[in-house]
Amino acid sequence: MELYLIRHGIAEDKGLGIKDEERSLTKEGRQKTEKVAQKLVKLGLNFDLILTSPLVRARQTAEILIAKKLSSQLEESSHLAHDGQISSWLKDWLEPRNYSQNTQLALVGHEPDLTSWAEILLWGEVKASLVLKKAGMIGIKLPETGSPLGRSQMFWLTPPKYLL
Repeated sequence: MELYLIRHGIAEDKGLGIKDEERSLTKEGRQKTEKVAQKLVKLGLNFDLILTSPLVRARQTAEILIAKKLSSQLEESSHLAHDGQISSWLKDWLEPRNYSQNTQLALVGHEPDLTSWAEILLWGEVKASLVLKKAGMIGIKLPETGSPLGRSQMFWLTPPKYLL
């Protein structure tokens, strides 16, 4: 299985009197995210499912991916909101669904959570060594059997500037 961890696009600044969970993508954030999505289409990517954080900016990013036809399925998961734990997501969401090995899932969320999840999948612990820019993506291949924690492989780490 391949997981594509995608950080939301550029959003409104904190402290503008807007609750964090209601912060939207800016005009620039929408435009850059749309360009990144177009490039992903040209690269031939297609996700079986896009799973998004319930926060507005992540949901808007996921909706752009859907609009560009990178997937036809979109679901929301509270596990992808701030401070979500990958162990809980694996146990409560991924394992019960029993996806096939060739499944491609896109997870749209936030920092530092997405890089923490990637590092736990890769090394079994958070090392704070990966950087995921807004509208950037990390691709992780999960092993065919057993726990993916500390046993997965990274095959993609792209900041958006390389996709624009």
